[in-house]
Amino acid sequence: MNIQFRDLIENAPRSPGVYKMYDADGNLLYVGKAKNLIARLKQYMDISKLELHKQVMRTLVARVDWEIVPTESDALIREQELIKTLKPKYNVMLTDGKMYPMIALTNSKYPRLMKFRGKISQRRDVFGPYPSVTALNETIKTIQKVCNLRTCTDTFMRNRARPCLLYQIGRCSAPCCIEQTDYSERVSLARRILTGDSEPIIADLQKQMKKYSIDMDFEKAAIVRDKIAQLTGTSNRGMRRNHVHSAVLDWDKNVSALEKWLGLKIELAGVFDNSHLFGTNPVGAMIAFGHDGFVKSGYRHFKLNDKSRAGNDIAMMDEFVSRAVARGPKMDLIIVDGGPAQWNIAHRVAPNIPILGVTKGEVRNGDEHFIMPDGSVYTDLPKDSPLFLMLRAVRDEAHRFVITYHRTTRAKQMTASVLDEIDGIGPKRKHLLLTHFGSVRAIMDADMDALRRVPELGDVAAKKIYAYFHSEVL
Repeated sequence: MNIQFRDLIENAPRSPGVYKMYDADGNLLYVGKAKNLIARLKQYMDISKLELHKQVMRTLVARVDWEIVPTESDALIREQELIKTLKPKYNVMLTDGKMYPMIALTNSKYPRLMKFRGKISQRRDVFGPYPSVTALNETIKTIQKVCNLRTCTDTFMRNRARPCLLYQIGRCSAPCCIEQTDYSERVSLARRILTGDSEPIIADLQKQMKKYSIDMDFEKAAIVRDKIAQLTGTSNRGMRRNHVHSAVLDWDKNVSALEKWLGLKIELAGVFDNSHLFGTNPVGAMIAFGHDGFVKSGYRHFKLNDKSRAGNDIAMMDEFVSRAVARGPKMDLIIVDGGPAQWNIAHRVAPNIPILGVTKGEVRNGDEHFIMPDGSVYTDLPKDSPLFLMLRAVRDEAHRFVITYHRTTRAKQMTASVLDEIDGIGPKRKHLLLTHFGSVRAIMDADMDALRRVPELGDVAAKKIYAYFHSEVL
């Protein structure tokens, strides 16, 4: 039987999709989803390791079909559609929706954002489903950071006498203790994000960030920028889409396809991106990949040496690519995130290394096109092809890497620039404060009791810090 089943799945691809199992009479027995179809189907080879109802089902399987979809999220949605319309005999446990993680907003004066598994008929507004708990948790974190909605239970909220840590780190507006004048607007914003209406929100936030920058309020501009970064991962189905991860990509196959497409041999490719906030904290980064996936030993961070280039993306790219080429690792291909200007500067700096430009087009994550090593523009790469998904994944990994580094350097500068102005607060105490509170904003919002609880800070230093941020006279 194992040999027969192996024959049924021998041509299954290493792609996200759904699989359908039929008996000898053509009756549909079971529908399942997978981020890697062949890997999932191989799990049915050993009947003894299956759940009891699947053991019975497995003995009846005479045919296996599959459908390939672009992402794991699409596989989940397609699986649900098939189960709902075709009602396969052995999918009984999935037909009530209890197996899928979702997000709910409760119907209360201050709606709670919560994880949810259950019947949608309950008195909650439900969004999803999500392909994994990880994807769901990332979405909740995004809503917390952008909208500051509560996630605590009603009982917990009623019994609070002061805001909890989530308020201190900017993930809740503390309706338990602080009068709310715009909570309903925050909830409406969350609904728009969860239903995929993110683009207008991002545009509004970009205008807001620019205004803060013009007013020289760079800390508020940085907070808004972080919200924009959080929102860029929201999908058009109201679900947060995961980027294509190494577990899904067939790296060797895709890099081989890239080699054939570009007409070159690739042992190591470098992907560049840079980041700044209206010229402040300018940094760059490079990630690397090859036939076996991401090569972490090839990852590099760059702080801008020539400060006159700060805020000029092209000039910054010039310095970062120059330094990477001079110091290694040896690259067979350079990929830059940007249009002709970025491609031209990378080509000038590294004329002996092929350059591939990934430009976003008019619609991010859907309209990318490419500037080839010969300078021509290529727009016909299928958007659901494994090669396209890999190129988007490495571009997004470079963006993630540089944004993370930019936030770290910005936080360090903010800590130094603000706390250095307080008499008696040296490097050791700055480290103690940031370690204890997690951010400058939390330090600024802390009351005297909270400051006194910082280990080794001391009462005198606590008073100085509180007085500095709250305009008190000692």
